[in-house]
Amino acid sequence: MSQTANTQAAATVEMRRALAGRKVFTFDQGIKYFFLFNASIAIVAVMAIIAFLLEQGLPFFREESAASLLGRRWVPYLDTGALYGIIPLAAATAWAVVLSMLAALPMGVCAALYISEIAGPKERTFLKNFIEILASFPSVVLGFFALAVIAPLVKRIFDLPSGMTLLTASIVLSVMALPTVISVSEDAIRNVPMSYRRASLALGASRLATLWRVVLPAAKSGVIAALMLGTGRVVGETMAVLMVTGGSPVIPASPLSAGRPMTATIASEMGEVVYGSTHYSALFLIGSILLFITLGINLVIIRMTAGRE
Repeated sequence: MSQTANTQAAATVEMRRALAGRKVFTFDQGIKYFFLFNASIAIVAVMAIIAFLLEQGLPFFREESAASLLGRRWVPYLDTGALYGIIPLAAATAWAVVLSMLAALPMGVCAALYISEIAGPKERTFLKNFIEILASFPSVVLGFFALAVIAPLVKRIFDLPSGMTLLTASIVLSVMALPTVISVSEDAIRNVPMSYRRASLALGASRLATLWRVVLPAAKSGVIAALMLGTGRVVGETMAVLMVTGGSPVIPASPLSAGRPMTATIASEMGEVVYGSTHYSALFLIGSILLFITLGINLVIIRMTAGRE
């Protein structure tokens, strides 16, 4: 009788364990698919955006040729003979991006070196908090600042009829890119092994020489990633450049010329374009080009990060 009871008790325990294991397995599987679903949303969203932009933009080629898209004049409002050349828009975008990153990269890297290697704990905390505050500024606020302060300075210093130039836009864009460049560069510099610094100092190098000849080259891939991320940040900026570039869709001769970047063109013309028209498709095609530029930058960063790891 006792043996039978023990056998039944053992069977009950085994059954409970099996049921408990089944419940844990089912719960774990549910959690797995829940996270998989949430992770897939981002992929689906990106693919849907790409598909939508291409669906709206590719009809442009039913009415116009690819050669017309590479023209040197953007005059889309003509009833007959409208011109959709994006070269002036691309040139203005290139001027603004290159100038802004030429200013933001050296300032950002120097600031990152100071925060990571020289500043004390309290100073480091204060500076990092200030950088986060700068990153939280709305672009329209920075655009107003550039319009009210930087544009008059540019006009006065260079004796121009108007301070709304690509140089003005590049200055405000460099300020907007600084938080990204500083944060990514600072993380890369702090990840350089301490043994590199100790070895350099042990060989008789000064602290400054160690920073420039050892630490910074070791963090080169992270600094390049900061450059790419900062570029991606300024390529897609709209409001600030719309407010201070002058809005002239011509090929800029210099940074002191007015221009209209691609993002500003979309923002200024989308509200009044006829739905389904060639002009409408051209604006979506410009958006597609900007999207693929940003995706290309991100792919480069992923390859660089993978190579560093």
